[in-house]
Amino acid sequence: MDTKKKLTGSEKLAYGLGAVGKDMVYMLSASYISIYFLDVMGISAVAIGILLMAARVFDAFNDPIMGVLVAKTKTRFGKFRPWLFIGTITNAVVLYLMFSIPPSLDGAGLVAYASVTYILWGVTYTMMDIPYWSMVPAFTESGKEREGLSAFARSCAGVGSALISIITVMSVSALGTMLGGTTENEKNRLGYSAFALIIGILFIVFITITCLVIKEKSTVDMKSASIKDMFKALVQNDQAMTVVVAIVMINTALYITQQLVYFFLKYDFSPATYKGDFTLFNTVGGGCQILAMMILFPIFRKFMDTVKIFYTCFGMAVVGYALIIIISMTGTSNVFWLLIPAALIMAAVGVLNVIITVFLANTVDYGELKNNRRDESVIFSMQTFVVKLASGISGFLASMVLFIFNISSDKDAEIVAEISSSQRFGLRLSMTLIPIAVLLVGGIVFKKHYILTDAKMDEITKEIEARR
Repeated sequence: MDTKKKLTGSEKLAYGLGAVGKDMVYMLSASYISIYFLDVMGISAVAIGILLMAARVFDAFNDPIMGVLVAKTKTRFGKFRPWLFIGTITNAVVLYLMFSIPPSLDGAGLVAYASVTYILWGVTYTMMDIPYWSMVPAFTESGKEREGLSAFARSCAGVGSALISIITVMSVSALGTMLGGTTENEKNRLGYSAFALIIGILFIVFITITCLVIKEKSTVDMKSASIKDMFKALVQNDQAMTVVVAIVMINTALYITQQLVYFFLKYDFSPATYKGDFTLFNTVGGGCQILAMMILFPIFRKFMDTVKIFYTCFGMAVVGYALIIIISMTGTSNVFWLLIPAALIMAAVGVLNVIITVFLANTVDYGELKNNRRDESVIFSMQTFVVKLASGISGFLASMVLFIFNISSDKDAEIVAEISSSQRFGLRLSMTLIPIAVLLVGGIVFKKHYILTDAKMDEITKEIEARR
């Protein structure tokens, strides 16, 4: 790598813009596909739960294979950009199809259409996500430059995901009305289709800019290897596996909350005003997530190393969930009280996602020192898989919660039916205690196994430079 040539401002901006588009698409699928399948199209919660987990089992085989293909790619446009561009185009098309289920379908046909499009969406997302994040260690120096770009890209990704969290419900309603929907369900069905089309187009535009501006500068030769060798390399990189567990726990907790909050507000807390309350909840949470990544993380970084920041944010998130339990037990129906834990949880998640990206990039250097090879694509394929795994686990758990407590949508009803006190109690505890449990598991595993402190990374960097 040419250490004299640093990243330009336009390169950072182009890379960050790609993250905005990428996470807009991902958040639309991760947080709203269950809502669309269950609440709009009327697919059963059990079928949705099985579908989400089956897709993740498929990803367990597909994602590492994609990592190998990226590692072996050699073109005049680079190793990563061709896959990034092709994956983006196909993923945007499948996204639109996934949110455009023909209304004439029902029964087995409805489930089959949803299953095929959802699995294809996961395949095409992997196709672009692996090369996107694999580019970080390939065209940055370890240390401040990589950490700075990772933090910036993750902040931009947070902007994309926050925007989707904030605008989706109200945008879908508005678009459905504009397109002539007469019933609430028809408005939602038409609105989701149109909204997915708009987001898909923006996704293509943003990633095209990334591909045109970013140049791969790494001269490191990524040796080809068999599937068996790649799995072996992952198993041997204990730090990568530790970070993977943390990624799963953080994102599972977040996605469970985002999916169940919608049903909590619609069927329990404020049925008459749930759209506005859901938008307000996500606006505050999303805003705090963005501000945390852009402002809180740099402030923390001045006083704490990355590991201490990690533990601090874990604590913030747990406190936020505990506050939701306390607030729900008071019997209040004022959504403004929920904004306090929303701010704590989303700010914590925002900083954690920045830190996790830095940690994962560091494991590439650790793997090179330990195994004498740089497995950027393979390690980052694990990030792609585990983030999708988290969405699958959370979707499955959320679907099972809805099934167990018999909370289902009558898609043809104009007025939301009131649920019983036992259903409300179960929904409230599920959307808080389950995230707390998975976060605690992630924190315990991380504390026991993670060793790549700032000081340790300085040592690793020096050893690698000495070898080269």
